Amino acid sequence: MFRKALPPGVEQQDIDEGRMPFLAHLGELRQRLIVSVIALGIGFIATFSFSERIITWLAQPVEPVKLVFLEPTEPFWVNMKVALIAGAFLVLPVLLYQVWAFIAPGLLPHERKFAMPFVVLSTLMFFVGAAFALKVIIPFAVKFLVSYKTQNLVPTLSVNRYVDFILKFTLAFGLVFELPLALTLGTRLGLVTPEFLSKNRKYAILLCFVAAAILTPTPDAFNQLLMAGPLCLLYEAGIVCSRLFGRRKTVAA
Repeated sequence: MFRKALPPGVEQQDIDEGRMPFLAHLGELRQRLIVSVIALGIGFIATFSFSERIITWLAQPVEPVKLVFLEPTEPFWVNMKVALIAGAFLVLPVLLYQVWAFIAPGLLPHERKFAMPFVVLSTLMFFVGAAFALKVIIPFAVKFLVSYKTQNLVPTLSVNRYVDFILKFTLAFGLVFELPLALTLGTRLGLVTPEFLSKNRKYAILLCFVAAAILTPTPDAFNQLLMAGPLCLLYEAGIVCSRLFGRRKTVAA
């Protein structure tokens, strides 16, 4: 079997023991970024011809309101953007594996066995979060916002801003649904304990609302609450998962 060529000055023993020089880290980062960009390019090419269908599907919550474009180049860039995000969804396992492969040299040998579970579970949780946003949160939020005190107003929605709203909400929910996995993995690696997470629940709830304010694409409290609520529930789920599946270790002072 052929083995991957190591960067100059790096021995296999150093990698096995979790040691890698700074320049080698930069070389590894460069390689992972190149692979990720290539994967994104492949995903973009595979999904570009479906971008118009995806936009039509995303516009369903605002029907019968029609989306409009305000600039001649707007439809082109919206299709490009949708194809890029859809392509990223398509190659998400590859992207997540590149993240793990980059941090793996800094882990102990027994910690690297979590690579495949990390890739599979993080991909699954991201898709669950995105599906929850697209099927539950976004239709409810869009219908509420479009109909809120608009009896004397005519809705004119820009396709670019509407798609931005949908994509940002979807990506944000995909990321926050990784929280239980992140807490469980942190417990397995000895970074936190279930007791620590429970003790600092009030601070975590505050951070959930701060994160919701940052991640939501609009500044209104309604959308922030729609994200902060599930985020708090996911934190509680993370505590339960860390108790069930995490190996408890004492966090070093």
